[in-house]
Amino acid sequence: MRTHEKAFNASIETDLRKRLQSSSPEFFERAVIELLWALGYGGTHGAKQHVGRSHDEGIDGVIRQDALGLTNVYIQAKRYADNNKVGDPDIRTFIRSLDAQGANLGVFITTSSFQDKARRTAEGYRHGKIVLIDGIRLTELMLDYGVAVQKAHQFTLYEIDDDFFEDELL
Repeated sequence: MRTHEKAFNASIETDLRKRLQSSSPEFFERAVIELLWALGYGGTHGAKQHVGRSHDEGIDGVIRQDALGLTNVYIQAKRYADNNKVGDPDIRTFIRSLDAQGANLGVFITTSSFQDKARRTAEGYRHGKIVLIDGIRLTELMLDYGVAVQKAHQFTLYEIDDDFFEDELL
């Protein structure tokens, strides 16, 4: 990607993050579910469900990876300002929610970032795996997978048409 394309897309990512931060909690939760769906979670026969609400006990969405729901990915979404980092208590609440569900796969997504202690707590989860996605990575993925964005410009690459020069060789 060219330097000016990177700069333009970085600007779009910043604007996108600000829009997500100013959206309603329900909209943000649905947006991150759509992102994980676009990433391929749920496969051919899976399903996605938004379950977030006030006092939702740490689960905002579930993606069923297969038709029978044998493998589920649980989602927590926090729409925080840039200077409000996700802390260890938020991760511990999510872990309790995963354990209550008998779950072993979780994705915690924020528009801000994670405190170091929160990262260590997630890495130490013994019953499965928790993936943390901060605001920078969130918007990068949204651009990469076309969620909440659309292509504004395209360009054409050219190559030499060898057939054109074929008569020159004779």
